Amino acid sequence: MRTCNIMLNTINDVKGFVNTVCKYDFDVDLISGRYAIDAKSIMGIFSLDLSKPIKLEAHTDDASDFLAEIKQYVVE
Repeated sequence: MRTCNIMLNTINDVKGFVNTVCKYDFDVDLISGRYAIDAKSIMGIFSLDLSKPIKLEAHTDDASDFLAEIKQYVVE
């Protein structure tokens, strides 16, 4: 499993992020506080507090291509 923090600032960020995540067949979760949602669910993402970074968990051992595609959303 790979983890990082992401930031989705606009509606277009959310749409682009979901479209990218949906290309991969492994599970990706977003965790904000005590809530964990499927990163492939656009409605689920909008239920989170998008004003602060969200923890991403990609359930795969080989996430290098995935992380390269979402690098614009990753924050330190």
